[in-house]
Amino acid sequence: MANDVELNIEGKNISFPVVEGTENEKGLVIGKLRGSTGYITLDPGFVNTGSCQSAICFVDGENGVLRYRGYPIEDLAEKATFLEVAQLLLDGELPQAAALKKFNDAVMAASQIPEQIGKLCAAVSPDGHPMAVLSSLVTALSTYREGHMDPNDGAQRQEEVIRLLGQLPTLIAMAFRHTSGRKPVAPRTDLDYTSNFLHMMFADDDGNYDLDPEVAQALNKILILHADHEQNCSTSTVRVVGSSEANLYASVASGICALWGPLHGGANQKVIEMLEQIEASDDDCSKFIEKVKDKESGVRLMGFGHRVYKNFDPRARIIKSACDDALKALGIDDPLLDIANELEQAALNDEYFVQRKLYPNVDFYSGIVYRALGIPTNMFTVLFALGRLPGWMAHWCELNQDPATRISRPRQIYTGHGQRAFVNMDDR
Repeated sequence: MANDVELNIEGKNISFPVVEGTENEKGLVIGKLRGSTGYITLDPGFVNTGSCQSAICFVDGENGVLRYRGYPIEDLAEKATFLEVAQLLLDGELPQAAALKKFNDAVMAASQIPEQIGKLCAAVSPDGHPMAVLSSLVTALSTYREGHMDPNDGAQRQEEVIRLLGQLPTLIAMAFRHTSGRKPVAPRTDLDYTSNFLHMMFADDDGNYDLDPEVAQALNKILILHADHEQNCSTSTVRVVGSSEANLYASVASGICALWGPLHGGANQKVIEMLEQIEASDDDCSKFIEKVKDKESGVRLMGFGHRVYKNFDPRARIIKSACDDALKALGIDDPLLDIANELEQAALNDEYFVQRKLYPNVDFYSGIVYRALGIPTNMFTVLFALGRLPGWMAHWCELNQDPATRISRPRQIYTGHGQRAFVNMDDR
């Protein structure tokens, strides 16, 4: 703890402890504010409110820094596998070879899903949004785990984490094929995590699929880049729901629903929709750029800038390279990709965007890669959920092991009517 901070309210001095994090972040511990003064803090969007202390992820938006458990995202994306990063987030340390193999084997062995879950997926409308299907199927999985989901039991937590990490790719691939009118493909435990996922997504009905290692590696990087991002909307939602001692499946399903929104996980879908609109207008991007700079036009540049990163998104540089590798390996010739490159160069060299530090973010490039892989736009957010799953589960485990955890219950400032007398029906 650093020195306390004194606050004077209505002539009364109140002392609040200061907590300091590993990276010199400082926060006031205001848990006793209301009890001592009658006041609360009002912070719309919780942009200045810390809900917990966490050892999982560090983000420095001013300097473009992202680290998982202290390791720079650049190193992890280049040198690690997705399951290796998942184990790091969950356990706190990079695993040794034997531990990673055991973890890999356990996750892949858990990839089969109950037969009735497949029937449930087949029963939903193929026109529905895949995020609705996914959140429903994750919740339904919990019905097969009664008696095994105690969040206070460490062994049960570990078992369910491995199970859900193994089964979510199967659910996603099943939902994708259902919306495409194709029968599901069984998981292959002899493949690595990302290769198995691509196989389940794109194999023909006989199980044949020509896997490109460059594509699998690009997907591996994308999943790593999305694995965690501190207290974002969906992660905070998982922690809020988990604070009630809700089980892992209910908590993750809530995160999926939070991620669904276009201001969060749906951003990469908006990028592709923007590119499609530019293509339909026969614009060379110059007219679109001018509209973006005109505040009266209402036109927004999607996939540029970030709520947290004020200079550049460190993930964007990595995914740009992965994007280029994947497109080269696939031999893609897509007019939207040409438009994306024109838009990127125009924005990076236009003084309007340079001054405002509106650099391409991870959403700009991830949508391009997903499109190149043949994934429809309404599935983009589902892929985001797959990447973010380890982070959600790491935070859920952390809060359930933290003795300081309390059920989340924000306050409010009431602005409605004061007390009123009830009016009988005939007098209204």
